[in-house]
Order: sequence, then structure tokens, then C-alpha cells
Amino acid sequence: MNATQARAPKTQSFGAAAFAPSDATTLRWLGMAGFLINSRGTTLMIDPLLGGFDMPIMIDMPLAATDVPRLDAVLVTHSDNDHFSVPTCQELASVTRAYHSTGYVASLMSDQGLPAFGHDTGESFDVGEVRISLTPADHAWQNAYPGTSDHVFAENDACGFWLETPDGTIWAPGASRLIPDHHLTMPPADAMLFDFSDSEWHFTLEGAIRMANAYPDTALLLHHWGCVDAPDFPPFNGDPAVLMDRVVNPGRIHVLAPGEPFILTRIA
Repeated sequence: MNATQARAPKTQSFGAAAFAPSDATTLRWLGMAGFLINSRGTTLMIDPLLGGFDMPIMIDMPLAATDVPRLDAVLVTHSDNDHFSVPTCQELASVTRAYHSTGYVASLMSDQGLPAFGHDTGESFDVGEVRISLTPADHAWQNAYPGTSDHVFAENDACGFWLETPDGTIWAPGASRLIPDHHLTMPPADAMLFDFSDSEWHFTLEGAIRMANAYPDTALLLHHWGCVDAPDFPPFNGDPAVLMDRVVNPGRIHVLAPGEPFILTRIA
């Protein structure tokens, strides 16, 4: 294990109480690109990966999939296995009402016997009191490497999610190259699930900083860093320290530990 790679803070394990009804919207980073969102008792996971990954992991997961008591929905941004974890989704199937993603990813989910719903970019749907809309993403990296996949990836095969909760808005842009006309022109979310890896098939570090500074009051919840032992692989080896003197209002950068709760509040 590389001792110089930035690592996530020590995991804060949690259990069934995190899924109980409440009077707030609470987010918990699951590690990797995953989050648990409990919005006044409506429970969702975005891109959960709680085990079974094919690269060495540097963190303890904050809970096991088998310990999840219930989920109203799982949202998946795209088909890469650090976002659509087939082992995790299968383990969650007995306690999950529905899986939502793009049409392509939903077809893969249906092949696994999961109750899946596919949506187009711009489409909206409701899970409890949470309104969810798909936002654009550009992550068709497989097309640049012939033989990687039999599927020719279209621009709507990956997505982000915009969530309107009773306590504010959350933007999960997903994994994407920067789309300036979209990623720099959204309404300011109250919280953004922030991928700042310096990868050409993600926002790049410069692009991520442009996004952060386009929304100077939005809380930035860092993810996609500090979990995988991959010091030479940019998508996984971001370092929060590089953001602190380049992001406007750096106090809104939240370096959460896996499992640590974050209470959503409105910025205006």
C-alpha cells in the first residue's frame, strides 16, 4: 500500500438507526462514489459499493450490505463497477423497492433480476417526498478503447442526479467530462457530491475547480478519493489538500469520513 497517497479519514460505522425517520435530511459518504441519503425517512443510496470490488481497498466500509434494513431506492449513475456494483446491488435487493438509472444501466439491472427503472436525461420521478431528475454526463470512455465493451456507449448511457428534498437540493453530477454549458450553469445546489479527480474522463482537477467556483456557496462533499490503493491511477487518487487554496470559500469543503453524517441545510 502506498503510504503517500491521500487516504480518507477513519471510517465511522453506523447501523439501522441511520435509516429511521427523522426531521432532517442526512447524507453519509459510503466510501468510493457512494452515498446514503435519509430525507425525513425516505432512504436512498447513490452508487453504493459495499464490497466485492476488483481493486485493493484502503478503507473499512461503514456498514455491510446485509445490515441495511430498508431502502426506498438505489440510484446508479453509470455502468462502471465502482458505481454499478453488481454484488452490492444483489445483496441489497431484498430490502430495496426500486433501482433507477439510465435506460442502458436499467437493462443491465433487469438482467440481474433487479426491479429497475430506466430514465432519459431530463426526466424526473419521485421517491417519497424527494423529487429526482437526471442530469447530463459525458463518460463514454469505453468508445475510445476498442475491445473494451461490445456496447457502443451513447451520451445518455451515463447521468447525474438532481435531488429536491424538503430540506434543500443535492446535486450528484456523476462521473463525467466537463460539459461547460451544463456543469457551469446549473442553479446553485445546497450540496454537491464532488468528484475532483484529475482524470481526462472525469472533470479533471481544473474542471472540478471551475465547477466548485461556479457555485461559491454550495457545500462540497468530497468523494471518489482516498479509498482505492491506486497511486498511479488518477480517478482514485485525488488529494483534498490541493483544493484548499483554489476553491472560493474553502470552509464549505467537507472531507467526510466514510459513514460520517452531514446534515443538509439551505444556502439561501
